[in-house]
Amino acid sequence: MIRVENIYKAFDEKEVLKNISAEFSKGQTNLIIGRSGSGKTVLLKSIVGLHEVDQGGIYYDGRDFTQMKPSLRKKLRQEMGMVFQGGALFDSLTVEENVRFPLDMFTSQTLAEKEKQVAYCLERVNISREAFKLSPAEISGGMQKRVAIARAISLNPKYLFCDEPNSGLDPETSIVIDSLIHDITVDLDITTIINTHDMNSVMEIGDKILFISKGEKCWEGNRTEILHAENQTLQEFVFANRQYKEIRDARIGNQS
Repeated sequence: MIRVENIYKAFDEKEVLKNISAEFSKGQTNLIIGRSGSGKTVLLKSIVGLHEVDQGGIYYDGRDFTQMKPSLRKKLRQEMGMVFQGGALFDSLTVEENVRFPLDMFTSQTLAEKEKQVAYCLERVNISREAFKLSPAEISGGMQKRVAIARAISLNPKYLFCDEPNSGLDPETSIVIDSLIHDITVDLDITTIINTHDMNSVMEIGDKILFISKGEKCWEGNRTEILHAENQTLQEFVFANRQYKEIRDARIGNQS
């Protein structure tokens, strides 16, 4: 579990995060949602330590990340996996070399042990062995995202972070990626936090949803509750897509 308490963050005296507190549970897909500029990306980057918060605590299973010495932070980071928005695969490495990269950097495993772990991770995300020797440029965007997920889980992380994992993907592929992340989260019983503006992801895998607006926590709940939330700011965000207003109205009609 990850817990944040009373988080504040400012850039050039402009407050971006204002007194945010939340819990992100293990074995669930925890989503941070909001409009562009709402602060959701800054919150995710603060949790993983890419931004230092000005006030507040960030706790990984009770361990305060903000108060850790650099050596302990480095050790904790080896318990994290990160899926970047663009995939961030190395063009000069093959698919399997990309997934092996964290193992080369942070473990003393033999080559045979690494190859076994790489194969497991790639097969876990449904990448066939025929693609292992290909470069990122030779595979589709959806496959690149799956390889990025395989790399993120190669060190058997306790915590998985995904920054806009569906960015640039078609709706059908996005559903595949959502399902994959959710299944991995449940099967491996890890704490997953996903930063997204994709309402399809919210409705498909939103076990826990944190809605951020203008740097403040405005609402939290799950994908069942979000369509009926009486928060005006949240409603404007959700129902900007007419499809979800129609879904809500249909459900209300069926209940009456």
